Amino acid sequence: MKQQGFPHSWALGKGSLLPQEEVLERGRKRKQLVIGIPGELQEDESRVGLTPEAVELLVGNGHQVLIESKAGERANYSDNDYSECGGFIVDGHAEIFAKSDIILKISPPAVMEIDSLKGQQILISSLRHMTQEKEFFQRMMSKKATAISFEHLRNNDDSLPVVQSMSEIAGGASILIAAEHLSNQHGGKGIILGGITGITPTEVVILGAGTASESAARAALSLGAFVKVFDHSVDRLRKLQNALGQSLYTSVFHPRVITRALQSADVVIGALHLDGNGPRFFINEEMVREMKKGSVIVDLSIDQGGCIETSEIRTHRKPVFTKYGVIHYCVPNIPSRVARTATIALSNIFAPLILSIGESGGIQASLRYSTGLRKGVYLYNGLLTNSMIGMRFDIPFKDIELLMAAF
Repeated sequence: MKQQGFPHSWALGKGSLLPQEEVLERGRKRKQLVIGIPGELQEDESRVGLTPEAVELLVGNGHQVLIESKAGERANYSDNDYSECGGFIVDGHAEIFAKSDIILKISPPAVMEIDSLKGQQILISSLRHMTQEKEFFQRMMSKKATAISFEHLRNNDDSLPVVQSMSEIAGGASILIAAEHLSNQHGGKGIILGGITGITPTEVVILGAGTASESAARAALSLGAFVKVFDHSVDRLRKLQNALGQSLYTSVFHPRVITRALQSADVVIGALHLDGNGPRFFINEEMVREMKKGSVIVDLSIDQGGCIETSEIRTHRKPVFTKYGVIHYCVPNIPSRVARTATIALSNIFAPLILSIGESGGIQASLRYSTGLRKGVYLYNGLLTNSMIGMRFDIPFKDIELLMAAF
């Protein structure tokens, strides 16, 4: 792609303006890529990186896609779905890592997967750096890998597309989860989440006013529930009201106000981003003790430790427990509960990203031209580029911006 310019550009030379020959950037050569989609080893991970339709798009643009057999099974995509769209089905897990230019997976790679890398490849996955050990990064560095954390990728407006997409799914799903557990069938008090003529509507308290909260509030309001949203920021609360297009109860955090709200709540959704600077819990154990028996808590912040003191991490197989008569649902990675929807959402982000890497001629050119992509890189050709990780584990690191300026 050539840089646009005028027939002549001008430069200042020895006291006079002299015409200069235009210098055009050399056209970038498209690169054909081999993309590998391995099956996920984590039991609670049901998502897959690409849909069959996305595979068809990539194959149609000259790329090759290898899919481990049954990789899409938990998202209800069969091997036949992928092969009919031009994907190659591979039986060996290690073979995917050994033969691909780009490995696209959801959970961070396990040690055995890192050891299967042939070297100097691109890995796109989540990072979850707080759960990793120093050895993880050292092994990746030894493979000269370029590793991209998809939760840190950014759009042109500096938003986080993967985080926003998964938060939206988690928020909407949290209301459906709460509705299930309010029913007799799941040990709840036997009420419907919403509003029925002649019956007081269900009360839903939401902590936070971000993307997940907006999605949860929208779902609860559409069912006819009475919704209360709490956040630190009046500005975020105002934006939430404007986005929903209707008035709802909003408040900044005041202990007495939130305690009263919890005492009448049927459902509490914890959807706060915990950055380590604020209080550890926004609902303490005493507040939970005073909630109605049979009410439901869904703590979406559990992957960060939870924003409710009584929260305890659980799995999709055993997702709930009851404390003080209150049902708690505290499972990380709620989007895996609706794996097909989540896969489509992820694929809508990853397929264009991989196409752009191929069109630009490779990862180096893509990184030069995409600030948002650079934000997701934590290893570049085996060099650590994430300062937070470097300082935490005492590993030397380089600024990705300086590395790109060198090329």
